[in-house]
Amino acid sequence: MRCSAVNTSSRAALALLLLSGAALAQEDAKDCKDHPLFTRISNYYLQGCEDRAFDSTDFEDPQTKESIRVEGHMFVLNYRAKKGFEEATSELQVARNYSAAIKAIGGNAYEASKYATYMTLFRADKETWAKLTIYGGATSYDLTVVEREPMKQEVVADAKLMSEGINSVGHVAIYGIYFDTDKAVIKPESEPALAEMAKLIKDNPSLNVFIVGHTDNTGTFEHNMKLSLDRATAVVNALVGGHGIAAARLKPYGVASLAPVASNATEDGKAKNRRVELVER
Repeated sequence: MRCSAVNTSSRAALALLLLSGAALAQEDAKDCKDHPLFTRISNYYLQGCEDRAFDSTDFEDPQTKESIRVEGHMFVLNYRAKKGFEEATSELQVARNYSAAIKAIGGNAYEASKYATYMTLFRADKETWAKLTIYGGATSYDLTVVEREPMKQEVVADAKLMSEGINSVGHVAIYGIYFDTDKAVIKPESEPALAEMAKLIKDNPSLNVFIVGHTDNTGTFEHNMKLSLDRATAVVNALVGGHGIAAARLKPYGVASLAPVASNATEDGKAKNRRVELVER
């Protein structure tokens, strides 16, 4: 009897332990919470999450249906149905709930398929892009949200560092010049780098430079050749028109992806390859 009692007690303890584990497994992962714009579908929990200060991913624009890469503060939320509710919700129900939620606050939604929905919300203070991806008959779904913003440039090469690069190897890469994807219009946050470039040239009256535009290998080579030249020309125009540099001291060139400084196989490498360089003439 004693042995039987011990075994019964052990089995009860084991059952309680397994039950506790199952219950804990259905609670939100540590430090995970819903994005402020979206609640969740009933009977789902957060299995995991990521909060990245600056990253990028591809979306489909709900209005144009075109693919676009969006950069900014990224949240990735992984939801899973609780045990016993795996078949309680359909893919369509999940998609329509999120589409209706974003439209209710003035946003747009595009249900590209029963597995993928793209959403946008544009407000004066913030531009938000979201992507809903549904898996396995809605047993789980991911919500990716990007609050679009330019990267906060923490390190900007000053005129002295640019001069050191020119003097040592004859050229220097400038990573503080920003353009929208596939555009050649300089963004306002590029001004600090442009000012340092202008200072370098003004402080060295005998220095004449090529302004060379570089791209990654996304898209066709011919298109990128034109894009890189257009961007270099935009920099020349900004230095001449905005900073009083004589046009004769600057000459724009575009080389597309012909001179990479990193592999184009990764997003980090592509970001390093998208640059403007000053090359001594």
